[in-house]
Amino acid sequence: MSALGRVVRSGVGRRRVQTLVIGLATLMAVTASVLAGSLLVASSGPFDDAFARQRGAHLNAQLDAGRATVAQLSASGETAGVSAASGPFGTVSVAPRHGAMPLPPLTVVGRDTPEGPVDELTLTTGSWAERPGEIVLSAGGGQAPLGTRLDFPELPGAPSLEVVGTARSAGRTADAWVAPSQIASLTPSGRVGAYQMLYRFDAAATTADVRKGRAAVTASVPAGAVTGAQSWLTVREVAARDTALFVPFLVAFGVLGLVMSVLVVGNVVAGSVGTGLRRIGILKAVGCTPSQVVRAYMAQALVPAAAGAGLGLLAGNLLAVPLLSETADAYGTSGLSVAPWIDAVVAAGALGVVTVTAWVSAWRAGRLRTVDALAVGRVPAAGRGRWAARRAARLPLPRAVGLGLARPFARPARAAAMVAAVLFGAMTVTFAVGLSSSLNEVLSARNHDVADVTVGVSGPRQGPPGGAPGAGPAAAADPAAVAAAIETLPGTEKYYGSATAEATVAGANGSTRITAFSGDASWGGYRMVSGRWFDAPAEAVVPTQFLAATGTAVGDQVTLHVRGSAVTVRIVGEVLDPRMDGMLVYTDAATLKRAVPDLPATGHHIAVSSGTDVGGYIKELNSALEPLGVTAQGREAADGGEVILVLNALTAILTLMLVAVAGLGVLGGVVLDTVERVRDLGVYKALGMTPRQIVAMVLTSVALPGLAGGALGVPAGVALHALVMPAMGHSAGLRLPDSVIAVHGTPELLALGLGGVLIAVLGALPPAGWAARTRTVTALRTE
Repeated sequence: MSALGRVVRSGVGRRRVQTLVIGLATLMAVTASVLAGSLLVASSGPFDDAFARQRGAHLNAQLDAGRATVAQLSASGETAGVSAASGPFGTVSVAPRHGAMPLPPLTVVGRDTPEGPVDELTLTTGSWAERPGEIVLSAGGGQAPLGTRLDFPELPGAPSLEVVGTARSAGRTADAWVAPSQIASLTPSGRVGAYQMLYRFDAAATTADVRKGRAAVTASVPAGAVTGAQSWLTVREVAARDTALFVPFLVAFGVLGLVMSVLVVGNVVAGSVGTGLRRIGILKAVGCTPSQVVRAYMAQALVPAAAGAGLGLLAGNLLAVPLLSETADAYGTSGLSVAPWIDAVVAAGALGVVTVTAWVSAWRAGRLRTVDALAVGRVPAAGRGRWAARRAARLPLPRAVGLGLARPFARPARAAAMVAAVLFGAMTVTFAVGLSSSLNEVLSARNHDVADVTVGVSGPRQGPPGGAPGAGPAAAADPAAVAAAIETLPGTEKYYGSATAEATVAGANGSTRITAFSGDASWGGYRMVSGRWFDAPAEAVVPTQFLAATGTAVGDQVTLHVRGSAVTVRIVGEVLDPRMDGMLVYTDAATLKRAVPDLPATGHHIAVSSGTDVGGYIKELNSALEPLGVTAQGREAADGGEVILVLNALTAILTLMLVAVAGLGVLGGVVLDTVERVRDLGVYKALGMTPRQIVAMVLTSVALPGLAGGALGVPAGVALHALVMPAMGHSAGLRLPDSVIAVHGTPELLALGLGGVLIAVLGALPPAGWAARTRTVTALRTE
């Protein structure tokens, strides 16, 4: 080993605390950066690859067969700006059954073949539907295995189709496909048919491009022919939603980790130079050149940084696996993992930051003259901080406490580094607490758990689509009787009933769930983002994702297909609800009266009067409900949701790592200060200072930096939360109301500010204990 190598090894071994701090800070930065980078790429990469391979449709348009002919629709493919088109394909929305069990509605399209100039389908299992009586389902829909028969008893001729295959459409243009001749038998009597046209445009990279293309296509067909359309950008956003949700907060943690790495490395190397001036002089005296001294101190930082980067790459790749698995399943991709170039870029970037930071601090060591380095002691310049010591001595405090309070002013640069470390630690904790509180608010909005008591009603089974008599047994309870029991019970302040029905929406594939309320449900925990709650039939409230998927806005009308009937509603409000990808509609029960006259309330939600004992109320209500065969229960624990649980777990892990880095940053500074003042500690002990007073002095020396760091870090954390949380909502396709973002209360902020002092004190405890245990004679002999 060369002489320079021995110097580096000796420096790394002697400064174990500083080595650990650099390694952990780099590990934290690399872990968060790998996660953020991999999820950013995975959020769009698999979809883009599959979409390009299948020549996916930039616009999926649904058209009224009564307003446009096949020839007119085929001619629309020649419109200026359209590069390719497929169709027209017959399409219909149907609600199948498997035996007596109803299944979610399907948007079915008639196609001769999975190939085509636009939206070339990938057959994943089985075969294509080449003859009547066969159906191919969309892959990942989870509808039914191969060989299952889907029945349509309410349609003319009661057709029955066998599932013969599954296919994947990157643009999600349909839920199922059949032979074109099958569409007529799936269309209810008296209903006008519909067509699907798929277009690719010369320019479709932005929403404006797709909107321009849609306008051109709409103008090329008869007025009113286009009943709905879906942009590929909306499908792309939904596909990227699960992984993109994690990117904003991981980027925030990654940036915090990189900043703290720069801070910690710079502080440690600068402190090593400051406390090792005599060693630097000896190295120069024995023949080391200035560049060798600089390289030695840079290497002492790079060795632990390289180890931390390696562990960070491993941790980042392991944590990314469960987050990427869902994306891999969605597109049939095997072995989806972190791209090697992401690992390389993150590792190179982190080590590059450490190198530059260490060089800036080590450059001072290389410029020192040998004689100056040998002559300079390790104590601060004479007079530095004396004014603070004199003022502290006048305070009515124990002398050890006064000495500790004055210490930061003797080493202002080192104290500033401690303030910065605590600042980022307090900032991280404030951000993490706010993130957790906001996620709980989203969870509350998702579960709508405001009602004190709920009653589930086992009403009659819904009959098959079209309103035919149900195949199930008679009702076990009369919803009207349940409502009467609730209304007459003392303690009932207000209540509402709810029922659900499945529907499809023109221009959007997949099932949409309609929740119809009897009574005022506005108090039921539904968080409004914009507009208002509905107050009349034919009005509806929908989530943000519904607006995006259907291309509508508050004030627009939308047509819902329920059991073969068309129901038109006007959207009057936007609500926060992340369930079912936001494909939900809330409306008055009277809205569905014509389409589903036999739709009963399947649940009741009750708010009890103030001062009412909920337990006693439930007991009395159950006594009244017992003859009806239903049971009331109190508010249940909220369902956490897998994504929110993962977010909370990742937040906790990354926060603990950053707080540990902040504490170790304080520890490293206190260690340098303690080593530098070891002779002073011996003098204090010789004059009668007890170990307990030594500990008090060391801990007090970090109190002011901790308080300052907490006072600055808390508002910075609040600002970071206000920046990241809306970005996370946007990634998930949500617009978040102010109640979800403004979650920090004043008492909580004060406690978090004092948390900065706690971080500083915890970081200073180990060196304080070492200083208290040091023998007086050993400290006096140390230079």
